[in-house]
Amino acid sequence: MFARQLSYSRQRLSRPARLYSTPTKTANAPATAFAQVPLPHPDYPSLLAQREVPANHLVAMNGFLKRRTPYTILPTPLPDDRASALNSFYFTDSPTQDQLAVMDACLHNLYDVPRAKQIFEQLRTTKSHEPLLESRIYNSFLEAYIHMAFVKEPEDRTLWVEDACHLYDLMEKGTDRVHPTASTYAIMLLAWRRFNPESDTPVHLSDLPNPTTLLSNLIERDISPTAVVADRVLASSEEASEIIKLLSKSAVDLNHPRILAELGQAEFLGSHVPDPLEGVPEVKPVLRLATPSEETLDENGNVIPAQSEEEVPFNLDNLRKHLAQVTLARRVLPEDLASRQKLLEESVYDVAVERLRHEAKLFDELGLGNRELHHADLQKWMWDWHQKLKTRLEAEIKEIIVAEAKISTSNQAQRMGPFLSLVKPEKLSLITILEIMRLQGSGGVSDGMKTARALLTVGRAVENEYKAEMCKRNHIAIPSHARPGEFTGYFTGLGYKDLHARRMTAAKYMEDSEEWTSEWTQVLRVRVGSILVDCLMDSATIERTAVDKRTNEEIKENQPAFYHAYEYVRGQKLGVIRLNPVVSERIAKDGLRETLHPRHLPMLVKPKPWLNHDRGGYLYNRSAAMRFKDCQEQQTYLEHATSLGNVELVYAGLDVLGSTPWKINRNIFDIVLKVWNSGERLCKIPPAAYDQPEPEKPLNMNTDIKAKSVYGARLKAFMQDKANNHSDRCSVNYKIEIARAFLGDTMYLPHNLDFRGRAYPIPPHFNHIGDDLSRGLLMFGEAQPLGEQGLRWLKIHLANLYGFDKGNFDERVKFVMDHLEDVYDSAEKPLDVRGGRKADDPWQCDPHAYMSSLPVHQDGTCNGLQHYAALGGDVKGAAQVNLSVTDRPSDVYTYVANMVEKVLEERFENNGDKKVMTTVYGALKDRKDIPEEECWGASAYLAKRVLVCIGDLFSGAKAIQTWLNLCARLISKSIPAERVPDALQAPKGRKKNGSSLPKNRIRKEQMSSVVWTTPLGLPIIQPYRKTKRKQVMTSIQSVFISDPNAPAEVNAVKQASAFPPNFIHSLDATHMMLTALECRTQGLTFASVHDSYWTHASSIDKMSEIIRDTFIALHSSDVLEKLATEFRTRYASHKIPLTSLRSGKLLKNLQAAGVRIVASSEQANALRLGGFDNIMDVSDEEAGSIAQISKKTETEAPKPAQTETPKPKNRKTRPTHENVVMIECTQNDVSADDVDSILVDKFVDLSAILPPLPKKGDFDVETIKQSQYFSRKS
Repeated sequence: MFARQLSYSRQRLSRPARLYSTPTKTANAPATAFAQVPLPHPDYPSLLAQREVPANHLVAMNGFLKRRTPYTILPTPLPDDRASALNSFYFTDSPTQDQLAVMDACLHNLYDVPRAKQIFEQLRTTKSHEPLLESRIYNSFLEAYIHMAFVKEPEDRTLWVEDACHLYDLMEKGTDRVHPTASTYAIMLLAWRRFNPESDTPVHLSDLPNPTTLLSNLIERDISPTAVVADRVLASSEEASEIIKLLSKSAVDLNHPRILAELGQAEFLGSHVPDPLEGVPEVKPVLRLATPSEETLDENGNVIPAQSEEEVPFNLDNLRKHLAQVTLARRVLPEDLASRQKLLEESVYDVAVERLRHEAKLFDELGLGNRELHHADLQKWMWDWHQKLKTRLEAEIKEIIVAEAKISTSNQAQRMGPFLSLVKPEKLSLITILEIMRLQGSGGVSDGMKTARALLTVGRAVENEYKAEMCKRNHIAIPSHARPGEFTGYFTGLGYKDLHARRMTAAKYMEDSEEWTSEWTQVLRVRVGSILVDCLMDSATIERTAVDKRTNEEIKENQPAFYHAYEYVRGQKLGVIRLNPVVSERIAKDGLRETLHPRHLPMLVKPKPWLNHDRGGYLYNRSAAMRFKDCQEQQTYLEHATSLGNVELVYAGLDVLGSTPWKINRNIFDIVLKVWNSGERLCKIPPAAYDQPEPEKPLNMNTDIKAKSVYGARLKAFMQDKANNHSDRCSVNYKIEIARAFLGDTMYLPHNLDFRGRAYPIPPHFNHIGDDLSRGLLMFGEAQPLGEQGLRWLKIHLANLYGFDKGNFDERVKFVMDHLEDVYDSAEKPLDVRGGRKADDPWQCDPHAYMSSLPVHQDGTCNGLQHYAALGGDVKGAAQVNLSVTDRPSDVYTYVANMVEKVLEERFENNGDKKVMTTVYGALKDRKDIPEEECWGASAYLAKRVLVCIGDLFSGAKAIQTWLNLCARLISKSIPAERVPDALQAPKGRKKNGSSLPKNRIRKEQMSSVVWTTPLGLPIIQPYRKTKRKQVMTSIQSVFISDPNAPAEVNAVKQASAFPPNFIHSLDATHMMLTALECRTQGLTFASVHDSYWTHASSIDKMSEIIRDTFIALHSSDVLEKLATEFRTRYASHKIPLTSLRSGKLLKNLQAAGVRIVASSEQANALRLGGFDNIMDVSDEEAGSIAQISKKTETEAPKPAQTETPKPKNRKTRPTHENVVMIECTQNDVSADDVDSILVDKFVDLSAILPPLPKKGDFDVETIKQSQYFSRKS
């Protein structure tokens, strides 16, 4: 019966409206559940086809993990008031980044090349010999100069060509440490062709290099002439063909037969269209008559008529396709899907305009545009807004350009004209409308959005669209995931080197093929966004109609569709942009297709492989491989780790996750759509109108303060829940619209990482990491026969989704068989109360989805504690989280709940809450039997008790947490040795409020973040620094934003508290990546939601084995010892001021951890004054840990250290603050300030004070192989 219920063919379905896509072939649709044989997808046979698994692949993985992990080590950022060439190279400051962005915008379409040149020359002078100005920037200027001479200012062509020749000469000589590339020579050859003395536009310059000189130089630099003639700079096939002839002549003159042969082959390749379909007759190409080289005579001297020979014209695109195939060793993506994906990405705004225009016209034809229309359609409004905003922007941008043209060139004020001219007004209008609509209800604002977030988002969207246009216009071939026929595995030396070589080759090809573009700063994004959003709020209006209750007269009023307001959040005034309530209501009801950008959608083809930190995923829309948290350090580290080849397996893992095919479960979709259209609440779909009653106002509210307070709390909760219902409704609307658009298509979800290495799908609205509804709507794009074991696992999976996941496997199977009638009912009557609606995850447990395309999950048992237990060898903890061998699964949640309940019984002799969740407050609210106003206090109390019980149960985890926390605190207080003399300098001037400045710069120099490397080579950088915001004045409001290019000193408290969970998350992410790579090696379909791993039901047994193998391999590699070694290597030169160790309980914690400081007898007295007695060893023979460093001064010699106890002062000692430890032995005589002055120039090596690792327990990680419940829900 299941097969009958799930059997459907695409031909029987009503054709849904589609998003930017064309119909696919009906032949691709499955006929029945079991009719689909598990054949590999035609687009990637080398990836998912069953193949021979490389021998000893597990041995290779173990060896790889046990090797010394290569580190990516960069200098610590300097404080914002210090600068150096090295710091500028790694961490570009915002003013410099702004100048680069202005240069880029002014060069685009030759907007203002003289201004770009002025900035360029200034940067060349101030940033000389810094790698900041790369060869692509120089090439951009060469190209701009040549185009200015030929297109925009031909009357001044001599001056522009002279500038180009001068710049080329600088590159050739290496004056600026920038050297020519293939693009450089292509530009200069183009210059020769256009401006040589015999051309139509001659320029008589002796400096203009001729083809012979250029060929000689590029040969000397080992640059391929073929790469030169195929460069994107040569826009026409005619130019490329002409340049091949010029270079061929020069090759003859220079006697280079090899070069001549290579150029001949290039011309041959360019003249022959490749045939990607063997055995398919070719379409005859357009031919042209070949010009006969000479006349032919017969034996009598008569002219023989020439045969009309034909030839294929030289075509530059053909040559580029050939080169892409050779360079990347790939097949071109199937043209139909690739072109559909390209259409999806490149024409989104054009398609949106056409749809809005069409629907507006349809409304008018139906008479719906007149005043009788009571409920205007959202699309009609959007079309009106777009027309008005486009007109307004055209006028506004012209005014800005005219106004800025009057500003003198010496004025350094940032001009917005160049940036607003990068994208056409029509697209700017749609970008603004779509992004603002999409942000509705985000960022904690229930009915709108934060102003700062809105301006940043719109500005970033304009930047992304500009870069996508630049990428698309060069027709760059997209690398595929194909691998060489003989796959040696990911973890072997040969396999890793092959991955690196292939990625570097493809990355170099992509980089050479793209034009240079610059990153925008946050301030620039805000300024661009503020202009666009301000124009939108002025232009977009709606007409609202109401009836006057007194006169019954209809009243109309035009109101803004968007408006600016302020609200108070946690006592702070927050600027917000709100939607008119009518617009907000329509968003929850109308279709939202027009508000979806392709970067928010799944893909129709496999994502582009990740080639570096910002190339991968979508074919044309630029995406970042890591979600940087306003932290320039994270991006810089990833860039350099990529260039060093340290993160090949991280990129390979992302490619594996992104290449998993998905489809929409049509049966579930039909049910969801029916429920949605009904407007009723069902399962986790919110109702169209909030259906909970408003709290009643108490009668004694005005006389009873407590009653008034309780009512206020309940009313606030009700209003918040009502607003959340609206936001949830909008979110579900997005999911349904996307699912509807992709019905019947195979789709893919490109992935990227958070800063800890955890993988997430890039499309935010609809993916398998989403809620129960999203997961229920998705199934694998390929089906596999269940088999006997697969059917058993499917039953276990169904029991898990229903919430019965505490029993052993046999009990779960029995549970499903006992409830088989409910299963049938949920299939035949899915909207009935019986069956699936009572499940924990009802949309996933519906038997409609039983087909073998259904993902079956294996979830970790409190995964973080599993890692802690394995790291510490904790036998007791391992048993609680199913690492040990047991006959039934352990339930750590219930165990901890019972511990808490026992504590509560002992204290209050009543029952505690048995539901242990991440947020105890949420657990209490779910009970519904505790009043809203009492939840917060009760949850705070319970949370403390839960944490104490977890610490008692997992003592090994607590010891490792303490060690990680201490390491992070010490690192965040450290200073690189070369910065210490500067740190001791006294700041100049006085504070604004008149108070005195600190005596030194030590706190300002504490810039060291906690950085570590995962076993796969990914550098993890904690982004927590003290908040430093920049004020940006806009026409809407004054916006405060964080500037990632201006790092402040680290937030030591947050660095320390966040390190333990972040480190465990990075291990968890590594385990997932290892599992993904191993599943791909063994031919399994794989997807993951952090610690929940998914595959086909029939593959669960194999995946379970892989999960255990990878976990054992990871924890057999001595993870903590490698981390301690990395800290000692990475921070080898870092020193900690002794004054910084005296804060809070740090000294006591260091003593408890077993830290010892070796000091000479001469230093011991000063250290005793500082309270270091308990961690100090005095020795004059052993090398001491303490260093005394003098201030960096030119006039004064360093004073000798003061080791004697200072005399008591006459003034009274001020009371100490909590974080200052008074000196025990002399607390009556010496103040804390005196002690600090004694210790101020004394530092201890960080490596000498790092605490020893906690002792490891006896748990053997190999035991996991015998634990059948290692994954709780498996």
